[in-house]
Amino acid sequence: MKLKTWLTVAATALTIFAAQAQEMSNDEIADRIKPLGKVHVAGAAAQGDTAAAGGAKSGEDIYNSACVACHSAGVLGAPKFQVAADWQPRLDDRGLDGVWKNAINGINAMPPMGTCGNCSEDDIKAAIEYMIEGI
Repeated sequence: MKLKTWLTVAATALTIFAAQAQEMSNDEIADRIKPLGKVHVAGAAAQGDTAAAGGAKSGEDIYNSACVACHSAGVLGAPKFQVAADWQPRLDDRGLDGVWKNAINGINAMPPMGTCGNCSEDDIKAAIEYMIEGI
C-alpha cells in the first residue's frame, strides 16, 4: 500500500514539473529553433563572400585556402602546383576546358569543387590558372 502511495506522489510531482518545464515564451521558442548554419547551393553566390572581402578572390588565395593540401604534395595523384610533368599530359589530353570541368564536377579522389565549398566555378578556374601558370 505504501508503494502505491509513493508511486502516485512521484508521478504527480513529475507531471507538474514536466508541465512547468515546457512553458516557454514565443521568443524563447524562436531562439531554440533558429537555424544553426546556412546552406550553400552550388552555382549561387555565397552571402558575404567576395562582396564582404572587398572584391573577387584571386587564384592564389583560393589555392592557398582550398587546394594546397592536395596539390602541393600530389596527394592521391593530384597534379602538383606548377609542375609541368603533372599538368601537361592532362592539358594535352583534355584541354583547359576539360581540366576545369573535372575540377568543377570532381574526378578520381577529388570531390566536386575540390575542398572549396563556397567557391564559384570562376573561382575554381582562377585557382587552376594559378596552378598551371608558366607551364
